Amino acid sequence: MTSSVDQEEIALFRTSVIKALETEVAPHYEAWEKSGLVPRELWNTLGDAGMLCVDVPEDCGGCGAPFQYSVVVGEELARMGFGALSTNVMVHSDIVAPYISHLCNDDQKQQWLPKMVSGEVVGAIAMTEPGAGSDLQAMRTSAVRDGDDYIVNGSKTFITNGQHAGLVIVAAKTDPSAGAKGISLFLVDTTLEGYSKGRNLDKIGQHSGDTSELFFSDMRVPASALIGEEGKGFVYLMQELPRERLVIGALGVAAARGALDLTIAYTQERILFGQKLAQIQNTRFEIARMETEYQVNKAFVSQCINQYETGELDAPTASMAKYSATEMQCRVADGCLQLFGGYGYTTEYPISRAFMDARVQRIYGGTSEVMKEIIARSVLGRV
Repeated sequence: MTSSVDQEEIALFRTSVIKALETEVAPHYEAWEKSGLVPRELWNTLGDAGMLCVDVPEDCGGCGAPFQYSVVVGEELARMGFGALSTNVMVHSDIVAPYISHLCNDDQKQQWLPKMVSGEVVGAIAMTEPGAGSDLQAMRTSAVRDGDDYIVNGSKTFITNGQHAGLVIVAAKTDPSAGAKGISLFLVDTTLEGYSKGRNLDKIGQHSGDTSELFFSDMRVPASALIGEEGKGFVYLMQELPRERLVIGALGVAAARGALDLTIAYTQERILFGQKLAQIQNTRFEIARMETEYQVNKAFVSQCINQYETGELDAPTASMAKYSATEMQCRVADGCLQLFGGYGYTTEYPISRAFMDARVQRIYGGTSEVMKEIIARSVLGRV
């Protein structure tokens, strides 16, 4: 099967996204990077522009557009150098919203999805803990049933959108003795008593990205906030992770394109030893190498996007997309910065941001090492 998405319509949508970002984001992004956080009202602006959760069904407030439309928003954010915002929007639109669309009941969908589409509510997902990163089974946050509620205690860290979130999908142990089978997921309203957020974490890149610590102290969550069935949380996480990893790969490809475009333009202007940098063989060979890596990964990620839309994308293939594309992104960002020379090491030139923003792509959503293990298991089996 192949995707039947109208490419002309996709191109028109991409043009509208670019125009909106040039107007609403580009003039302010540098200031947001320096302040360390985008303003909360930006989410409402993005919602008004039709750039949030675009593939949410129409009866839940969305456009019911194909998945590729959501990818376009993330791609343009990444290509234009807004790495932190691309991550924030990806978590909101391509992780949290699909969990609700695919796993929640009608009441839960109607409660949250329209507000996420409009930007009235910002979504986050809380899996990672100080002592449990990629090993989700080691999480210690607990949820104990008490009548019509669950009492949640614990903490999470590295939570994207944690500062602005109005809704957090929280993974917690409802049966600590059951390992992976004891994990459940909850829709947590951040106005609940017992919920608190820590500082916005200071990172080496994606400076305006909203990344926080979250704390739950005897927080009462109504049983109606349980996603699906108790104890099925780990299964749900595994079910939804391929889309997350695929979109991270798509962001990596788009960010590499942006870095290459900046570098190609620079090498055609910079004079070195009496000639343009683009005329020097090393420059030409490096650009050739990076352009080839970009095109190969773009083709593979595009194939995976089509597979996702037809229901054929499996976890190992999604892991390949994330692993290959993000490793490529980092190589390209490094190679491009090198061609800028000393200027590339200054924050005055945007290539430096592309370099710093790229590094986390190989970590969140599952590290490259975890991706390689998932791929290896599909080929060689478990050890």
